[in-house]
Amino acid sequence: MNVDVLFRKLMAAAQSDAPDDTVPYAFERRILARLKPRPVMDLWTCWARVLWRAAAPCLAIMALFSIWTLIASSLNTAPEPLGNQLENTLVAGLYSQGD
Repeated sequence: MNVDVLFRKLMAAAQSDAPDDTVPYAFERRILARLKPRPVMDLWTCWARVLWRAAAPCLAIMALFSIWTLIASSLNTAPEPLGNQLENTLVAGLYSQGD
C-alpha cells in the first residue's frame, strides 16, 4: 500500500469533518509531530562505540599480564627445558592411568 496515498486520504477525511470544541488546542499538531519518521539507529555506530569502550579494559588487562609474566620470568632464573616439561606431562598421564 502506498503511504502517500493513504496519508492524503486520511488528511482529506480529517479536513472534511468540522473540529469539535472539546478537542484541546493544537491537538492535530501534536499528533502530526508524532507521525514524523524517527531516525533509524545505525548498528555499525553502536558496534563501534562498544568496541572503543572495550579497548581500554583490554589494554589494561594486557599490561597487567605482561607485567605478571615479566615478574614471574625474573623470579624463575633456571626454567626446565620445554622438552623435559612435555615428556613429564605425557609420562604423568600414563602413570595416572595405571593406578
